[in-house]
Amino acid sequence: VLQKYELVFKHDRGGRLIDAQSFEHLQFERRRFNDELLAELLEKAAKTARLEGESVVISHLYIERRVIPLDIYVEAAHEAAAEAAVIDYGQAIKDLAATNIFPGDMLLKNFGVTRHGRVVFYDYDELTDLLSRRFRKIPASAHYEDELSDQPWFSVAENDVFPEEFAHFVGLSGRLRDAFLRHHADLFDPAFWQGMQARIRAGELIHIYPYRAPEK
Repeated sequence: VLQKYELVFKHDRGGRLIDAQSFEHLQFERRRFNDELLAELLEKAAKTARLEGESVVISHLYIERRVIPLDIYVEAAHEAAAEAAVIDYGQAIKDLAATNIFPGDMLLKNFGVTRHGRVVFYDYDELTDLLSRRFRKIPASAHYEDELSDQPWFSVAENDVFPEEFAHFVGLSGRLRDAFLRHHADLFDPAFWQGMQARIRAGELIHIYPYRAPEK
């Protein structure tokens, strides 16, 4: 995880990766934590968090700007705002790809919405450079039974990615899924990712626009 954050610190964030501030041996007053939260923190992060008298000490901590997780946002927002966020979610993935970043984990909960309505990525556990991935189409099965198996019927290398499977991670339905597909169905096609890799390898400087295009 430390290496992932170090990559983000040094990389072109394209306006889609939240900047994080790193702190060591940070102290908080114990009274700021309710008993349930403190117990969970000390259990789940025992190697990082500890009690010292009336202080909670965290040995290493990243602080990022506050955002609303995208999965929560689209549930609570009115229709137009939720649709706009879903469309910008797809654009965020494309903007990251343009800067040679592959998020790895496409779940909505790993993206957040800022107070200005912009979608950003903040969970860096599986983030990697785009050129290190091999984007493939799922091969056709020789037998119907193969598709019912819990194991793939084809070989999968560690760096293989199958964009067709992104639909399962997106987790959208109804009008929001329709809006996403109208604008970003190409994300489910290996050709998009392979094309982006080719452009990066060719040294093309891919423009990223920080603001929405004006209404026509």
